[in-house]
Amino acid sequence: MRTARTMLRTLFLGVAAVSIMAPASIAHADPTAASIQQQINKSSANLEKIVEQYDKVTEQLTASQAAEAALQRQLQPLQTSMDAAAERVDALASAAYMGGPTGTASALLEAGSPQDLIDQLNSLDQISRRQRAEINGYQAAKARYDGQQQLLDNNLAAQGAQQSALAAQRAKINADLKNLYAMRTKAYGSPTEKTTTSTVSAPYVAGRAGLAVKFAYAAIGTPYVWAGTTSKGYDCSGLTMAAWRAAGVSLPHNAAEQWSAVSHISRSQLQPGDLVFYLGLGHVAIYVGNGQVIHAPQAGENVKLASVDMMSPYGYGRPH
Repeated sequence: MRTARTMLRTLFLGVAAVSIMAPASIAHADPTAASIQQQINKSSANLEKIVEQYDKVTEQLTASQAAEAALQRQLQPLQTSMDAAAERVDALASAAYMGGPTGTASALLEAGSPQDLIDQLNSLDQISRRQRAEINGYQAAKARYDGQQQLLDNNLAAQGAQQSALAAQRAKINADLKNLYAMRTKAYGSPTEKTTTSTVSAPYVAGRAGLAVKFAYAAIGTPYVWAGTTSKGYDCSGLTMAAWRAAGVSLPHNAAEQWSAVSHISRSQLQPGDLVFYLGLGHVAIYVGNGQVIHAPQAGENVKLASVDMMSPYGYGRPH
């Protein structure tokens, strides 16, 4: 009986010890390289969406600034014409004041602004029909331009605010990535892949597509850099934009806008130089043949060759 009780007590103590020690072992287990990479992938995917939005707003901001500059150039001759019209109105007003009826003199004295004067002179029919039509035409045109300029100013302000908001989001995710990179260093010995020079030869592809493919091959080993479009680093749409720019084709710096700028094709029509889109137009790569693409993957990684099915493709497009 005593032996049985001793065995039960020993068994109970052993189970208790396991139940106490096991959670401690689990709690202090280091994260595996695979789990760290999963966290990095998730944060990097979120970062890339924000970077692509940032790229899009930057494109829109540049276009709006160019449109506003063009509008200013259009407004200058209009202003010159309006100044000339104002001089003619002044001359008419002087003549009316010197020789016109009492009502005209009263209108001149009561006018609070040039526009008030024009309105009152028009009401007194002191300006000829031709002159009145000319001035009204200038006023209508300037009103249209003023309205357009106000719209552009509003757009610029809105885009600037959005850009600031995106920058704040980007800063937060970069801060999060910094923590993940610390874990990556612990797992892999380095927060990023080593920058290398491409040693892979590009296959021969004829025409402009061949120039784009050759550029993409030369970029292999270049680091991912958010909003990057140069040999110092690329983001996904920055790489495809730069590759096709080398071929003399202009693409916007945003995956979704590139989708809108290319001809959509089927997978069976894929040829080297075509673009492959992923993640609901959140990522883009350039097809180089043999079922492979070249792309700028994510922060911490370099431009590389990958399978066209590295992710489920959203669609395919051909620059023109």
